[in-house]
Amino acid sequence: MRVGHTYTRHFDLETRQHEILGMDLGEGPSRRLLITGAVVYVAWTGGLLLIFGMPSQVTFTLYFVPPAMVTFYGAQRSRMKERRWNLTQWALTVRYLTVGHRPVINGGRRAADRSEWLPLRGRLGDRFEAVTELPGLGALDGALGADVVHPTAGREARIDLKARLYGADAVYRAHRRAGSKQKQ
Repeated sequence: MRVGHTYTRHFDLETRQHEILGMDLGEGPSRRLLITGAVVYVAWTGGLLLIFGMPSQVTFTLYFVPPAMVTFYGAQRSRMKERRWNLTQWALTVRYLTVGHRPVINGGRRAADRSEWLPLRGRLGDRFEAVTELPGLGALDGALGADVVHPTAGREARIDLKARLYGADAVYRAHRRAGSKQKQ
């Protein structure tokens, strides 16, 4: 069996910020970390300022630590998929759990009905069963409902297949016949 390798990860050059507003940062943090941190801090702190107002000495940790953790761990490479950041992997996981997977039917020629989407219970898989077995969380089983099977097609089609083995001579004759038809 052949195995392919991707070498583009080895050529990933990370840009670094060596100076901010005239202040020398030495080796400098990566720009990805700085931009991600700036966006996360503005969104998190802005939301908390709108909801709770200015932080006190006690709540300052709530304003500062969560975006720092998300920035630090989110800007690192994912262990599952080496080419993605952790932040991207987290966003895709949250999107999958909230929106789900909408199937592509016939190359996108027909949009999937709502009944053909994968339900939340199916997206959670075995984890759902483990969570509902925990004490006090059995109510989730009834809240998300049982696995409902929606009929999406008509009656079954009977297919009678007959296996045939063609030798090299038969393939050669068929190839010659097809070639002579193309010349005409």
